[in-house]
Amino acid sequence: MSDSGWKTLKRERICLSPYVPVWQEIVATPSRPEGIEWTVARRPTAAVVAPRTPDGRYILIRQERIPIQRAMWEFPAGQVEGEITEQSIRDTAFRELIEETGLHCTGELIPLDFFYSSAGFTDERGFLFLATEVVPHEKGASPDELEAILEVRAFSADELRQMVATGEIFDANTLSVFARLTARGLLA
Repeated sequence: MSDSGWKTLKRERICLSPYVPVWQEIVATPSRPEGIEWTVARRPTAAVVAPRTPDGRYILIRQERIPIQRAMWEFPAGQVEGEITEQSIRDTAFRELIEETGLHCTGELIPLDFFYSSAGFTDERGFLFLATEVVPHEKGASPDELEAILEVRAFSADELRQMVATGEIFDANTLSVFARLTARGLLA
């Protein structure tokens, strides 16, 4: 299916939050050239990184998430600052790995493409990566002041599979990386 025929006819900002600006838009689509009204949350692009240690274990963080009022296991992730380029996305993956886990990548940073987090209401994209040969960084972890990372822990691939199967991992970013790793035969 072609992506031509899309055009924003009208856009009005209805929420001024610096974190989640919300817009009311009228968009012409290939099937609705007259346009349809939609509410859209504009979110920054993110990078999500699955850190793998030299012995093949995967590093997850357990982080408090205010909107759902609970902590959850997830791969490190963060928003890209400034212009969205291939390099700025990679830099974000490296930065978040160090900030959230205190580890850095001494192997490869393997791109796993991107996904839309919830295309029904937001344009947010997450670029997915596998970081190999992660080892402790001299600086250690330095989470953002708004983050509450409760634990950083290594899990085997089998433990990760079990956590996904039982619903212990329920973060969309982490599930997306897990799916890509599995589909590409990279979940060792």
